[in-house]
Amino acid sequence: MKTELWSILLVLIGTIIGAFGALYIKIGSKDFSLNIKKIIKNQKLILGFVFYALSSVFYVIALKGGDLSVIYPIVSIGYAWVCILSVWFLKEKMNSWKWIGIATIILGITLVGIGG
Repeated sequence: MKTELWSILLVLIGTIIGAFGALYIKIGSKDFSLNIKKIIKNQKLILGFVFYALSSVFYVIALKGGDLSVIYPIVSIGYAWVCILSVWFLKEKMNSWKWIGIATIILGITLVGIGG
């Protein structure tokens, strides 16, 4: 099966949404406890789960339009989005090794895409 461009775009959109899920779960974890009432009131944590669920919907739809061996590696671009969002919103620091790791992930995704 040839992987369609719309399928790749849906996965990319899903990775961005999923990265926001990770960001909000991180923010919500500050107020996390095992108390059910507190979990239900933790809007940022719940929003993170909603973003993750929404990203999964994009991923499932994308699977209809392409090979799993091409689409699934694209999901790993989410690691890059999470790092970028962490720097922007959480003021986390990235060193050269982390950026090299992100570049390696992107290179790997590109090679898989070219091969697919």
